[in-house]
Amino acid sequence: MTNANDSSDRELYHGFLKGDKKAYDQLMIRHGDSLTLYLYGCIHDWQDAEDLMIEAFARIMVRRPHIREDSFKAYLFKTGRNLAMRYHTVKKRIKQFSLEEYGTDIAGNELVEKQLEDEERKKILHLCLERIDPQLREALWLVYFEGMSYAEAAAVMKVNPKRIDHLLTRGKRDIRSELEKEGITNAHE
Repeated sequence: MTNANDSSDRELYHGFLKGDKKAYDQLMIRHGDSLTLYLYGCIHDWQDAEDLMIEAFARIMVRRPHIREDSFKAYLFKTGRNLAMRYHTVKKRIKQFSLEEYGTDIAGNELVEKQLEDEERKKILHLCLERIDPQLREALWLVYFEGMSYAEAAAVMKVNPKRIDHLLTRGKRDIRSELEKEGITNAHE
């Protein structure tokens, strides 16, 4: 028998559709935190982001939609994004996808110099990401931080996959320029 941790999203989702509640739990464990983080970038409230993450999973659990092969994560993030957009309408706090409020808690005495350097680079990266166009930032986030394919990111953002390629090209150019302004010339490292 295959361990749930070794199963693909497709296998887990099909298992859930056949009544395996553990498969659903595994999908939630696998994608819950990253979806919450993504939703936080959209709405800037941790509690509401967590609530929307749970609601996105609940909608899938109740509706049991037909999801194309290997696109569970994209479907889940698209559901979450739709919920976040509705949240903005209801709360009348329309804000773009942002990384501004991501914090980095550092206990300076307990961390080695390398960890401090890495944290500083993360801060600079988040600062630079905040400076670029929100649509470019979101495409970069979905593809490079969430590991989505162009097609999956396109489904989440409701654009053509060719548009994702264009957004990523512009986004990488713009983020590289912003990083250079901060003195980082080896952005590929």
